[in-house]
Amino acid sequence: MKTWIWTFIVFVAAVALALVLRDHSGNVLIVAPPWHISFSITFAVIGLIVLFFSFYALLRLLSWLTGSPERFKIWRQRRAEKRDQGLLQNGWISVLEGRYAQAEKELSKLQSKTRSKTSKVVAGLAAAQASQYLNEYQRRDESLQAAQKNAGDDPRLKLAYATAAAEMYLEHNQAQAAIDLLQPVQDASSRHFHATRLLLKAYRQQEDYERVYELTRLLLRRSAIDKNEALDYIEYSAAKRIEAADLEQFKTIWNDLRTEEKSLVSVALAAAQLLSAHDKHDEVARILEPAIQQKPAPELLSAYARCPQECYSRRLSKAEEWLQKYPQDPALLAALGRLCITGQLWGQAEHYLKRSMKVRNDLRIHALLGQLYDVLGRQDEAIYHWRIAALTAGALPIMPPNRLLPAADLNADPTLVDGHLPDEPLIADNTRPIAASAVDSSVFEDSEPVAYQASTPDTDSHDEHYFDSAPIPGVDVSMTSDDSHRSRD
Repeated sequence: MKTWIWTFIVFVAAVALALVLRDHSGNVLIVAPPWHISFSITFAVIGLIVLFFSFYALLRLLSWLTGSPERFKIWRQRRAEKRDQGLLQNGWISVLEGRYAQAEKELSKLQSKTRSKTSKVVAGLAAAQASQYLNEYQRRDESLQAAQKNAGDDPRLKLAYATAAAEMYLEHNQAQAAIDLLQPVQDASSRHFHATRLLLKAYRQQEDYERVYELTRLLLRRSAIDKNEALDYIEYSAAKRIEAADLEQFKTIWNDLRTEEKSLVSVALAAAQLLSAHDKHDEVARILEPAIQQKPAPELLSAYARCPQECYSRRLSKAEEWLQKYPQDPALLAALGRLCITGQLWGQAEHYLKRSMKVRNDLRIHALLGQLYDVLGRQDEAIYHWRIAALTAGALPIMPPNRLLPAADLNADPTLVDGHLPDEPLIADNTRPIAASAVDSSVFEDSEPVAYQASTPDTDSHDEHYFDSAPIPGVDVSMTSDDSHRSRD
């Protein structure tokens, strides 16, 4: 539209000039002795216009001729940039395709030919990445040194070098080298979130739980980390801080945690162990119960079942409430059995332990049954279960014939299954391996889990002789007794 307007103005001016010149028929006289030059005014105007455009064209020609070296320089620069871009693209594509040797070749060629510091830094970092994939760590370090040298004092290039090099060091478990690069970046500005996340991983590799906790809190405040990932870091660091704290320090650490963080498994276990060491069993129960309510992990149930005799009644009542929600949880059944042993409720203890073993055989269940039967004077059965526990914990387990271990599938991965004695019937067919029992690990702390099934003699008939008649405080007897017992009563 702008072009049409200017064209219209030029035509209007031309027509107006033509009309003015037609009405003025005068002459222009130029006197330059001994010459006299005379011509019409129309010719003079046209001549001036032609002369102006001719002079303008001459000036443009001179400008073009004098600017040729600069234009040639720009042309060469653009051609070099196009070549560098092509080499860099080919190098990165080769890295992404897994052709690391070809990538190194392309990127080394780029480093030797380019004059751009930025291209040299990028090519050096990409070549270092390719060398790391090839396990050529010396060439990787050489490429990183070249990239660092070319970065100079440019803050942006220095940051790119620091983050890329630190990430490579972390992949190779060189945490201290990564920290040396990232700590100045973190000190300069806490808004470099990627550098902060890498620094967090480096301190995690070094097991510096104080710095892990501090950086995780910083990233959470800035919403710069995934919540589930942050909870993993909080669980690790908070548990370590509690383990290293005394009772006064524990109060400060515990108050700094959020409600959902206090229910994390490792955090709740660490707090329970610390408080148990100071005989604060009521506080232990208050810490473990919300954690078990959120996630009934075997470790939490095992810790909950360890208590002095004066505390067992309340915990047993609480565990019975959980049993209504998780009636087939072997860890919960084992914890109930241990609590009954603590309260000397021998029949109920045997009942819960056998129910747990029917769901999941565990060497520690056998150990507890051995202790229970020893107290009850049933020596043959006690020796039998102790033998199975020792057999399972030993280095030479007896495997059932034609029994194959399950495939390495996380959904069906056995953890702690015990063996059986030869020529004895199996008491349960464990076709679905589930979580290990939560019985107190102090029975066999150093034992290794062995993946095979267990068997015990049929001792169901003894339930009637040792089942306690006294009800447990706060427990519905119908939930803890078999129908056969009630019918005989």
